[in-house]
Parts: sequence; structure tokens; C-alpha cells
Amino acid sequence: MTRYKALALVTQYWKPGTDYAEKVVEAVKAKICDGDFVVVSEKAVATAKNCIINEEDIKPGITAKIIAKVWMPFVWGTFLAVVCHFGKRLLERIRQYPPETGSQHKQVALQYAGFSQALMFGSEGGIDGSNLPYSFVSLPLNKPAEVAEKIRSQILQRLEKKVAVVIVDTDKTYSFRNFHFTPRPNAINGINSRGGIIAYVVGKAFKLRKRPTPIAVAGAKVHVEESLIVANVADRARGPGSGATVWDMAARFRVCANGVTWGMLAEVKHMPIVVVRRTTLATNVSRDKNR
Repeated sequence: MTRYKALALVTQYWKPGTDYAEKVVEAVKAKICDGDFVVVSEKAVATAKNCIINEEDIKPGITAKIIAKVWMPFVWGTFLAVVCHFGKRLLERIRQYPPETGSQHKQVALQYAGFSQALMFGSEGGIDGSNLPYSFVSLPLNKPAEVAEKIRSQILQRLEKKVAVVIVDTDKTYSFRNFHFTPRPNAINGINSRGGIIAYVVGKAFKLRKRPTPIAVAGAKVHVEESLIVANVADRARGPGSGATVWDMAARFRVCANGVTWGMLAEVKHMPIVVVRRTTLATNVSRDKNR
């Protein structure tokens, strides 16, 4: 029987311009073995690669304003919240969705993710503002497979270890038996990623099993189910960082949603890398049924 154990590695906060591959190599040195999984946060890499946008500079259009001022408080804040089993605190936050900054955020979602994704209540198309300061949001990686391969090759060259590198997003993949689907685009093969808001509502409404989404794997052929298990084990070991959502992050620092600074984030313990290892539990079974 295969089990997994995880080691979350603490690093400094990865600001734009950080050499993420170098940071991974430094962090996993003397902590990995051949066959390990090195799981890396997409958000951390996107920030390091400067795949971020300051929403203060965005001018929202009429569609973005309607979504922020009508769709969010009056559709998500009533019908969809009930269908998706939202808790009281989240429901209150959605009903108080900020019309101005919310419109700017929805405009970014429309431009970079499309209409269906913009109708989501958060993490539209992999766009995320948690663990980022001010009004910055990160965009999903365009070529996550290349990122995973770069990290894998650096580990092999520098540390002479053969590992599988997995890039993971905290946006959930939902599973119904052997069918896996996610609201966000660009997951690994075997995970349907074309559903957008419909996928999210179905997954939440039926309370399907949910796990973080692996978006790239390099260094090994990994079955989709195992990749989901590894992503989930790593996510539990890592924790939410400065907060699972922008609201949680702001509450932690006791500031408004766009009041978090780079300095505040630097003070938080960050764990963008998790080493996951298979462990096999042997079971003794008698072969002689007549004994």
C-alpha cells in the first residue's frame, strides 16, 4: 500500500525577479532522494516571473461593472451561494463585494480569462490576488510545463537527483469516480478544464471530492490520480500562506483589501516548495489459506 509523506520548505517571499529555479535548488538540497516529487506553487512562480498586474491601472468597462455591481451581490450573494453551500462569513463578503475595485478585477478577468471565468466569484481563470500586496493579482503561467522542466533539469544538473517536478494551483479539481474536472483552464492531461463557472457550481453543489490542481508534471509519467494525491498532500503540508483569500490576508494584517504591503508579506512564513515522498507499507498475508 502506497502512502505519502511531505516536507514543506520555508523560503523568503519570492518577489518579482526572483530566480525561482535557483531558490528551489537551494531549498531542496540535502532533502530529496531519487523518485521524490518536488511540488512548487504556481502563484509563487508567477510572482517571481513578474506575471502580475496592478488592477489600480485598469479601467473597467460596462460588462465588468455589471458583473461587480449586480451579478456578484445579487446572484452569487443569494441563489448561487446557497447552491454552493457557502458559509455565513463568505456570503456576507460576497454581498459586500466592492463595486469599484471589484469592477477593475472583473475587467482583468474578462481580458485574460474570458466571460465565463469572469462570472466566477474568485480565482477567475487562475487569476488570484492572495499572497500579493496592494492591488496586484497574478496571472496563470502560460507555459507551466516549461517551468517544471527547467526546475527538474536544474535539480538533475546541480544535485544529481532524479525527481518529478509538479506545478500546482490551489484552485480545486473535482472528482466523480474516475472523471476529474476543474473550473480553471490548462490543467494536466486527464483533468477536464473547459467547464468554467459551470464546473465550479457542479463541484460545489454536489460536494464532490476536491483537491488542488496539478497544471504541469516533468520528470516522470504520473497517473492523474496520483498527481492529485500528491498535490493534496503538498497543499496540506504547505498551508495557506498569508491567507487563503484576499479577505483573509487583509484580516490577518488588519488592513483593507489593498492595504497589504511587500514588507508585510515578507514577514510571513512562506512555503512555496513541498517535497513529497512515497512510502510503502508492507502487509503480511499468509499464502496458505488452509493454515
